Amino acid sequence: MKTAGSKRQLWFSMAMAILILTLFVAHASSPRPAGCRKITLSGEVKAGQEWRAAIGQGWVFRVLPIVPGLAGYSGWDLVVDREQPAGFPDALLVATPPYNSINEREVGTTFGLRAQDAIGWNPRSFHFLTDPAAFKESQRRFQVLGAAKFGDETPMVSERVGMATQRQLKINQKASAGQFRILDARLAPGVSDAAPYAENWALASPKTQHTFEPATTGKSTPLGEMHWMRFSVTLWLPAEWKAPQGLDSSRTVCSE
Repeated sequence: MKTAGSKRQLWFSMAMAILILTLFVAHASSPRPAGCRKITLSGEVKAGQEWRAAIGQGWVFRVLPIVPGLAGYSGWDLVVDREQPAGFPDALLVATPPYNSINEREVGTTFGLRAQDAIGWNPRSFHFLTDPAAFKESQRRFQVLGAAKFGDETPMVSERVGMATQRQLKINQKASAGQFRILDARLAPGVSDAAPYAENWALASPKTQHTFEPATTGKSTPLGEMHWMRFSVTLWLPAEWKAPQGLDSSRTVCSE
């Protein structure tokens, strides 16, 4: 028989899931402006290294190595941040739900993805904030959601979560869109079976140009390793955006 406490925890967990799902669906369906400034970037990055490019108005796009830690992760996070880093979470993370779950911003062996599955999830779409004030507020709202997930589930906290989620929805309606495409990759494939939710990406991996290499330790692992990738990034920014000189940019319709 479930205790009152366990029932409250179950209700709170379900409420959080519904709120985050609402955030994701509402963001995907929010209207976009008719005209945008499209910026195209390209680069390559090795395991453990960072790639970055200034995109204008004090913002940078970064491809950051995922900290391996005890889980043996490899790969990179996609990040949009100020030129002087504003701390966690970044402007891409706050605008690209779901949070604390498998997400298009992580190009690597996280949440049970093998290296070959990670390259099969290609291209990847995301959103990011470009207004510094909105970004700062969104960081605060994100912290409220994160604290509630692991902390108190009292009615007062639930109300705060609801308010933070609704405000996050409104902020994210003005987010810009982006796409990350892997053009080529080198990796050590994982030897485990694909997770059920990753089977389609496993089947799609041959469509992304890649080369298999031995693992760095000489011993295969369940998830494998990401060693290197070449990529392109397309960003759809506000029409009046001031892009740095020399950057490939043009006026175009906005992407969803």
